[in-house]
Amino acid sequence: MKTRRTFLAAGLLTALLAGCGDGNSDSASVPDDWGTLKTKGVDVSYPKGSGGYEEQSAAERSKYNAAAAVRTESGRTVSVITVQLGFTQADSAEQAAIAAEAGIQMGAKVKGDKDVKLSGTDEAKRIDFTFKSAGQDDDPPKGTPVKGVILTGLDSSGKTFAVRVDAVEGKLSDADLAKIVDSVEVH
Repeated sequence: MKTRRTFLAAGLLTALLAGCGDGNSDSASVPDDWGTLKTKGVDVSYPKGSGGYEEQSAAERSKYNAAAAVRTESGRTVSVITVQLGFTQADSAEQAAIAAEAGIQMGAKVKGDKDVKLSGTDEAKRIDFTFKSAGQDDDPPKGTPVKGVILTGLDSSGKTFAVRVDAVEGKLSDADLAKIVDSVEVH
């Protein structure tokens, strides 16, 4: 019985220590006062409140998105975060990245992909790219520079996921983008 209590105490101490520190833990980091897009395969958090994002309902978002949040200024979209699930048949993060790149608009400048550590998965890719807005509907005016990031891989059931963040240059700080990426949790 004493050995069992020692193991239990050691396990609790390990759990407490794993939750602290340098950001290398397996749990996603979600800042206070942020909202979270929750889906079957992946969750991602975003700044909300004044000047932040608002989650879209199923009726508001594209039928291809499992979840989405939009940030607007003066009636124009300046940033959007989307989550797609099962968007392609793939059996690796590399294949998912190739498929995700195919979905980036024509004329975009893709800066390549790189391995990224996301909570809940051992293999994920990050794709960085830029493009010019087409100026349609509530989008920014035609020609406005936009930066994009896609995080992609496979969830625990082997289905692809893609978390995409597009933002007009200067409308999403590098610090907030890093917090969004750090918040991703794959199930």
